Amino acid sequence: MPADVAAQARKLFKVTMRESNAPLSQGEMIVALEGYDAVMPTLGDAFSAEVFVKARPRAVMLANFGVGYNHIDVAAANAKGLIVSNTPGAVTDATADTAMTLMLMSARRAGEGERMVRAGQWAGWHPTQMLGLHLTGKTVGIVGMGRIGQAIARRCHFGFGMKVAYFTRSPKDLEFEAVPYDDLSKLAAAVDVLVLAVPGGAETRHLIDADVLAAMPRHAHLINIARGDVVDEDALIAALQGGFIGGAGLDVYAQEPHVPTALKALENVVLLPHLGTAALEVRSDMGLMALRNLRAVLIDGQDAPNAV
Repeated sequence: MPADVAAQARKLFKVTMRESNAPLSQGEMIVALEGYDAVMPTLGDAFSAEVFVKARPRAVMLANFGVGYNHIDVAAANAKGLIVSNTPGAVTDATADTAMTLMLMSARRAGEGERMVRAGQWAGWHPTQMLGLHLTGKTVGIVGMGRIGQAIARRCHFGFGMKVAYFTRSPKDLEFEAVPYDDLSKLAAAVDVLVLAVPGGAETRHLIDADVLAAMPRHAHLINIARGDVVDEDALIAALQGGFIGGAGLDVYAQEPHVPTALKALENVVLLPHLGTAALEVRSDMGLMALRNLRAVLIDGQDAPNAV
């Protein structure tokens, strides 16, 4: 944990801090549920229904360190009397910034160019070297127009003069012009960049499949800052290998930290190690928000402000 989060936690509670950043094993999760009043898990800690079946929890709360909580079976947790909370809001701008980073890196071939320079293969500037996609004035399609989706859309619209289209369950009242689509493939066909900003979980698994990828124009780029399994990775690899889309920028993967060898071998994809919220002040805000949820329940006897 960031130092200020650890210090605040120790002011409020008797804290056990793990030395390892590896995900909790199932056995460790059961021990945590049975030995502590609350647990602050992160996205690698898969609190599945099976874990709750096997455990006899003393814990009354899982205060998730992060906004996404598809690694926790919330229904199973609730059935065992546990409250689950998350950290919305704290991650919005940082995640939107990462989406823009990936958009620019992918469209302008920045990762490929840096590898060229580091390998000593750059022969100098010339008029047709490494031509990429100019983002200004293009159309961005955003899948999921929640807090993060809207933050990305604002950056695209006001910062790059991009036209905005989006796919969501219901049209949003936005501060700028944006075209809603109720058909994902039609959205994919109409944009230059398709950005994924939906929650993870069973409802969105493989939302971006071979059909959606096939609908994208050949020059278009796919950006994923949502969850890895929102995309069918095999279908994406095939689309990139075949040149059926222009490129991709990924911050998340289906089986983190495993990244398919086929993806790593491709030049037309930018690969980041889940950096979406990786700024000290953001991670501190996330941890402190999780602690406010814990304090509300365990100390003040109130409802968790960010219960899910």
